Amino acid sequence: MQITMRKGLLAAGVLSSALTLPAWAAQDAVIAVASNFTTLDPYDANDTLSQAVAKSFYQGLFGFDKQMKLTNVLAESYQASPDGLTYTIKLRPGIKFQDGSDFNAEAVKVNLDRASNPDNHLKRYNLFKQIATTEVIDPTTVKVTLKQPFSAFINILAHPAAAMISPTALKKYGKDIGFHPVGTGPFVFETWNQTDFVKVKKWDGYWKPGYPKLDSITWRPVVDNNTRAAMLQTGEANFAFPVPYEQAKLLEKNSKLDVVTTPSIMQRYISLNVTQKPFDNPKVREALEYAINRQALAKVAFAGYATPATGIVPPAIDFAQSYPAISYDPAKARALLKEAGYPNGFETTLWSSHNHSTAQKVLQFTQQQLAQVGVKVKVTAMDAGQRAAEVEGKGQKESGVRMFYTGWSASTGEADWALTPLFATAAWPPAIFNTAFYSNPKVDKDLADALKTTDRAQKAQLYKDAQDTIWQDHPWIPLVVEQLVSANSKNLSGFYVMPDTSFSFDEASLK
Repeated sequence: MQITMRKGLLAAGVLSSALTLPAWAAQDAVIAVASNFTTLDPYDANDTLSQAVAKSFYQGLFGFDKQMKLTNVLAESYQASPDGLTYTIKLRPGIKFQDGSDFNAEAVKVNLDRASNPDNHLKRYNLFKQIATTEVIDPTTVKVTLKQPFSAFINILAHPAAAMISPTALKKYGKDIGFHPVGTGPFVFETWNQTDFVKVKKWDGYWKPGYPKLDSITWRPVVDNNTRAAMLQTGEANFAFPVPYEQAKLLEKNSKLDVVTTPSIMQRYISLNVTQKPFDNPKVREALEYAINRQALAKVAFAGYATPATGIVPPAIDFAQSYPAISYDPAKARALLKEAGYPNGFETTLWSSHNHSTAQKVLQFTQQQLAQVGVKVKVTAMDAGQRAAEVEGKGQKESGVRMFYTGWSASTGEADWALTPLFATAAWPPAIFNTAFYSNPKVDKDLADALKTTDRAQKAQLYKDAQDTIWQDHPWIPLVVEQLVSANSKNLSGFYVMPDTSFSFDEASLK
């Protein structure tokens, strides 16, 4: 409670006090977000928010527009070989990094070599592990050879993690590059106060004439939903995401604000550590699925701005499969628990990957629902630091994860990145984010084979088979797919939430 009150006090007064923080520029857009940032190195961040902030100063070869359609960014074009093994990429000429060094094919090589080297232990290594070699053909041409055909490779290069970092800065800062970002983007990094804000300012050397239109952006983590909403209403923030669902209707009545609802690819779920009792029993896992009323959860925690999950991959993702709705049936849940040898239920822990107000509501609702079938859970809402240390940083033997509420958005827009990081055996923490410690050789083979084929029908069948198997194994309690609700002051335009919950702000400006 003290932390929440302190945040509230900050929200009420911090921007009006020159003694508290540096003075804000006239064209400074203040963006209120729901949690802290873990690192400013996109290759070493597992959370979309940290990568979204990094887009201030970093760019990739490719990107996505706000409809998740592929766009060229630092690359002008590419060609794939008929066997799907090599990609030849032409780069935009004449671009500089913010430290004055050249962006060229050698810089691309340095970044992709770093990303694809397992010895660097980067959290996003799994995105780039299929790269065999990266070669410089000439200053504006690079050739990437893969270990096996991978038809979605350009989607990987469009992922927010695939940023181009200055090789000069990488050499200078090494493993500390996450605190000293240097890219080709529209804003240059200025300050990171790790509890209160990240500030970036306009870079005059940006390669797009006339951009950026803002002088600076201040990214402010504000955990409390109500405080984020209050900052919008008082003018202390120009943009807030996520907007507290229960306050969206109220904010819509404010003539100075716009409330925007957009579709998402953010799936919310509870993973169950299948290597630990009682979750090693499939009947227990299935029982818990029947114990949760998803329709009620969508109303209680998300004020209706969510839809019950229809599978383990959101419908908007390429190759997603949908299944009949999981009914709310506490009697069936109790019967399955009895069959599994737990007629009186059991006690366990439920952790959350976030501690903002919506996550707290999900925890409380789930706790109450499970109690009705005899399952008593002790809940813990984690901040980004706790999550990194206790969940992402520990392997199966030392992990304390039992039930874990979290979410995932596949920022490549296709099924591999919606499935492999969450269900492949090789994705067990600390490698990546399979917090269920789920392992099924058939699923591993289906996912691997899907990467080897460029035949769309064959790929679709393999992804269907994998999802069918996972659905029947119940390593998760699938919950909901979120709708994204943001709000902004009407004088801010061109700032959007992307379907993967990152941001698009290339065209952002303040009137």
